[in-house]
Amino acid sequence: MTTTKANLSEFEQKLVDKAVEAMERAYCKYSNFKVGAALVCEDGEIIIGANHENASYGATICAERSAVVTALTKGHRKFKMIAVATELEGPCSPCGICRQFLIEFGDYKVILGSSTSDQIIETSTYGLLPYAFTPKSLDDHEKETEERHHQEETKNGH
Repeated sequence: MTTTKANLSEFEQKLVDKAVEAMERAYCKYSNFKVGAALVCEDGEIIIGANHENASYGATICAERSAVVTALTKGHRKFKMIAVATELEGPCSPCGICRQFLIEFGDYKVILGSSTSDQIIETSTYGLLPYAFTPKSLDDHEKETEERHHQEETKNGH
């Protein structure tokens, strides 16, 4: 849903502000495309992240993954919300790798913002990546494989 920052709760507005502040910590001397993220952990702790580039572009880490990896290192595994900000007037969506990385930890709110306008997009991790491959996909595979194996054994009289 597209909206403006004024339509967010006070907490969500502050979260977007933290993502904008995190942009200033970005190391992006190659693209000059600053990204900041502010992640809310289940216990309410807010962890920020920024994008950090490398001359070997594949070694770059995005702001979203930077925040999540920091949270994981601190022992967090469940998240309530993440705000992501760029300098683009229209909010910019996370890249595909970040979408997959974010959804690994469930469905939670995503707020996409800007440091140059009050435009906001509100969505969720599932909204960013419908039909996602998640840990549940692996659990379902294991369960279905066991069921097929059991059916085969029953059919073969074992």
